Amino acid sequence: MESRSIPGDAELLQLARKVADWLQRQQLMLVTAESCTGGWIAKTLTDVPGSSAWFHAGLVTYSYEAKKALLGVNPATLEQTGAVSRETALEMVSGALARSSAGVAVAVTGIAGPDGGTPDKPVGMVWISWQRRGGKPCARVFRFSGDREAVRRQSVAAALSGLSKNLTV
Repeated sequence: MESRSIPGDAELLQLARKVADWLQRQQLMLVTAESCTGGWIAKTLTDVPGSSAWFHAGLVTYSYEAKKALLGVNPATLEQTGAVSRETALEMVSGALARSSAGVAVAVTGIAGPDGGTPDKPVGMVWISWQRRGGKPCARVFRFSGDREAVRRQSVAAALSGLSKNLTV
């Protein structure tokens, strides 16, 4: 499990402000593709005043059908690796960029709990991927602990923290 504290609203907002500053310096717009966070990344980012200058869109794609229809995730990927996988996270982030005019994307898919975990994919397992237009997507797996809200809060924080770290010029 990741040894992280559970971020509160103030910490999430602080991370969102850092992302906003970074996006503005890079003159980039951001699109999010979210599953287990249910739009929490987009909500946190749009809590920052002036977010329309750098936030393009947020897609919540909870079901397989939504991932396929809205993000172009390959049905074979979902059948072979499931929604919570490196492959799906990478296809989600690439699909979000392909279907928008944004220059940067972040995607998250995971198991927030309390149910739905398996020995191979336990509750708290979350894949997050990032991509800059014209670049290769990258993905990282996290294993968060805590209840559903704790897993989701940690996922939002990791997604935001990873934006500038994983997408440097």
